[in-house]
Amino acid sequence: MGVDWRVKGAWVPEGALAPGGQRLFDGPFTWPVMVAKRSAVDANIATMAAYCARHGVDFAPHGKTTMAPSLFAAQLAAGAWGITVATGNQALAARRFGVPRVLLANEVLDPKVLRWAAGEVAQGWEFLFYVDSRAGVDVAARALSGETSRLRVLVEVGFDGGRTGCRSVTDAVTVARAVHDTDGLELAGVSAFEGMLPDEAAVRALLREVVAAATEVAPWCSNTPIVSAGGSAYFDTVVDELTGPAAEHGWRVVLRSGAVVSHDDGFYSSHTPFRRRPDDGTLTAALEVWAQVLSTPEPGLSIVGAGKRDLPFDEGMPVPLRVRTADGALRQMDGAHIDRLNDQHAYLRGAVVAVGDLVHLGISHPCTAFDKWRVIPVVDDDYRVVDLIHTYF
Repeated sequence: MGVDWRVKGAWVPEGALAPGGQRLFDGPFTWPVMVAKRSAVDANIATMAAYCARHGVDFAPHGKTTMAPSLFAAQLAAGAWGITVATGNQALAARRFGVPRVLLANEVLDPKVLRWAAGEVAQGWEFLFYVDSRAGVDVAARALSGETSRLRVLVEVGFDGGRTGCRSVTDAVTVARAVHDTDGLELAGVSAFEGMLPDEAAVRALLREVVAAATEVAPWCSNTPIVSAGGSAYFDTVVDELTGPAAEHGWRVVLRSGAVVSHDDGFYSSHTPFRRRPDDGTLTAALEVWAQVLSTPEPGLSIVGAGKRDLPFDEGMPVPLRVRTADGALRQMDGAHIDRLNDQHAYLRGAVVAVGDLVHLGISHPCTAFDKWRVIPVVDDDYRVVDLIHTYF
C-alpha cells in the first residue's frame, strides 16, 4: 500500500509513493519524519521470542503500542501466543487484521462489545477479557444472555492506589467464583499489571498475590489456567515469580510486554530488564525521528522543527543523538538535550548545529510515539525505504 499527500513526513504533492528503494535523505520525504529501522525491529522480535522460549513462557505482546498489522503479523510469525489489546475498538481492529487470539487486558462493560465478541468466538476466534468485580460479571451475564458461545475471563488482581483489579486475594476469589457460576462465562485464570509499581519489591509482592489467587481459583478453570503479567520494565521479575508455581501446578504463563518491539532511547532504555540481566538478551531502539534545525536564535539554543504532534513526551523528552549536516556528514551530539516542546518545535540545548541541519531524535516511550504517525517508513541500515508500517489508532 502506497502513501500520498495525506501522510505526514512524505512529500508527494501528486500521485502516490510505494516503497521500493527511495532513500530517506534525498527521496520524497520532508521533515519531521519518523522511521523504523528494519534490522532493529527484526532483532527485537527475535530476542523476545528467544527469551520466552528459553524461560518456558508464552508471549502476547501488547498491540496498543503499535496498532500495526504488519508488526502483529511479524510477532505472531515469530511464535507469539496472541496479541494483547486494551479496548473494544483495538480488539475489533486486531480481529480484522486476522489475529487469531486476542487478550483484552481490561474490563469490558459495553454490552455491544461483549455480544460482538461472543459472535466472533462462535466462528472460531479466541478472545479473553478481564473482570475485577461482581458488577462486571453481572454486565457480562446480561449481555451474553441467549448467546451460544462462552467468553473466557481472567480475574484481574490490582494493588492499592493502582488502577483496575481486585485489591485482595479474597476479592479475586469471590469474583472468580461468580464467573464460574455464570452462564456464558468461562474462568481462564488470573492476571495483573505491575508496570505502575515503584520498585522490584512491590512488583514481587503483587505477583505473589497473583500466585495466591491463581492457586485458589485454578480448580474452577475448565482449561489450563493462565497467569499473566509483564509490562516492558519487569518481565524478568514476572518470570522469576510465576514460572516456578506455574511449573508446579501446570499453569500457562503469558507475558504482555508491548514496548519491546521498538524499544526506545529513553525510559525503556534505562528500565529494560536486559540492563539488569544482559546475558539474557538485548534490545535496540528502532524508532528515529529526523527533524530540521529551523533557527539558532541565541547562544546555546537551537529550535528544531518537531514537537508534541510528532514526539512522545509523557515519559521523558526526546533524546538528540546525531546531526546530519548539509554535506551528508553525521556526528554524535554528546551533551545535547531537549528541555521543552511546543506543538511543532523542540528546544535543543548544548548542541553545535546550523540552520538546515537534520537532527536524529531518539524517542522515549514508544506507546505514545506510534499513535502520532499513520504511516512509518521502514528503512534498512543505509536508509533505503524497504517497507511501510501502517497504524490504526
